[in-house]
Amino acid sequence: MGQDEAIAKSSDKLVMIVDDDESVRDLLEFVVKKEGFRVETAADGEEGLNKIQSMLPDLILLDLMLPRYGGFEVPRQLQGGGTAKIPIIIITGRYTDRTTAEMIRQESNVMDFMEKPLKPAVLAMSLHKILKTRPPEVSGAPGGF
Repeated sequence: MGQDEAIAKSSDKLVMIVDDDESVRDLLEFVVKKEGFRVETAADGEEGLNKIQSMLPDLILLDLMLPRYGGFEVPRQLQGGGTAKIPIIIITGRYTDRTTAEMIRQESNVMDFMEKPLKPAVLAMSLHKILKTRPPEVSGAPGGF
């Protein structure tokens, strides 16, 4: 990452949330919208894949354990064509041993791996880092950076 890369506006970025737990999806959506991003959601792997392929989001938050295509299959399905470069943050509520976590991180499109319960500040930081955006509060501070 070079210094010459421009900082994008978070409102220009679409984040796809794929999680079968409605309360988790709602929380993730709240955090992502609070950071200024546009959001689309899906409740299972099949719906997620269909929406991802039609909308081409800028980033995907993907639950590891999903009905109809899980978190292992979805990143592999997205590694070809126009979806190959979409970064994915894997989220899991299950204990994941180090070997499994490292195996998931080896997928070319997986940029981060987080365990539930998520810390909103950590998720926000990861979103902004991967998408090269700034939190919305920064723009209003006079003389800030």
